[in-house]
Amino acid sequence: MRKYMICFMVCMVVCLVISGIVFAQDDIKKHQSCKYCGMDRDKFAHSRIFIEYDYGTTEGTCSLRCAAIDFAVNIDKEPKTIWVGDYNTKNLIDAEKAFWVIGGSRSGVMTKRAKWAFLNEEDAKEFVKEYGGKSATFDEAIKASYEDMYQDTKMVRKMRKLKGMIKHNP
Repeated sequence: MRKYMICFMVCMVVCLVISGIVFAQDDIKKHQSCKYCGMDRDKFAHSRIFIEYDYGTTEGTCSLRCAAIDFAVNIDKEPKTIWVGDYNTKNLIDAEKAFWVIGGSRSGVMTKRAKWAFLNEEDAKEFVKEYGGKSATFDEAIKASYEDMYQDTKMVRKMRKLKGMIKHNP
């Protein structure tokens, strides 16, 4: 009996992993690039956000910063579920249940002050030990995104100008 229980548990874990991979691929297929900055969401799978709004609409962004823009622009849409890429596995996890780290020495995506999500608290603590930063909740991470918005927008604009992506008309 114990053998069957172990076999059943292993099968359940495999099914969950496979369904998570399929779901992750579907969100990237549906929203290949971030509509706010144009970044490739597959390349930034470790920081991407996938939002399921009420009434069945969805949005995919490259980062929490761009998701914050989407929340502000779509003030009348209620997010039903917010998914984020786990920093280590790149699998989508519930952003509100994730263990977040704000700051640290690792460069953030579209932000000077990074915001990373982890499925496990141990992974978040390990990251803080290696790169610094502080543990946070989703509410603290999204608040930090709004606080950083002005400086991050200036930084992105400057980087794009340096790369020749912005052409000014006289």
